[in-house]
Amino acid sequence: MKASQLLNKKQKKQVLLAIQEAELCTSGELRVHIENHCQANAIERAKEVFLSLGMDDTEEKNGVLVYIAIKDRRVAIVGDKGIDQVTAENYWDEEVNTLLGYFKSEDFTLGITQVISNIGQKLKEHFPYQSDDINELSDEISIYEN
Repeated sequence: MKASQLLNKKQKKQVLLAIQEAELCTSGELRVHIENHCQANAIERAKEVFLSLGMDDTEEKNGVLVYIAIKDRRVAIVGDKGIDQVTAENYWDEEVNTLLGYFKSEDFTLGITQVISNIGQKLKEHFPYQSDDINELSDEISIYEN
């Protein structure tokens, strides 16, 4: 399976909707990136993608990336400085384990949407939605066929 095949059109819409719903409760920004291969450590690669997508450009440094390398079966979740300062050290590991649990049963869409919902709630605790909030980053799923 290639990165572009992980989610069909309907499933991509479900993930996009989950991102948009999560962001209605927080000033935080969520993105999902799917690619075929991860040659390096998944967290290091996720950090590279985070920067390449400009996710470090949020005002409150509260962007979060869900990273998936489908052929290498690697996932990582990374947050910017603002969210990392207020979450427990193992928080991202817990969400990665949630995602992997769903992935083992090949329920990719539910796994991604559940983790997005969980992260949205965590962001809401520390970065609640503000009336003047603007969507600082695209909500679209980023796909790279490497």
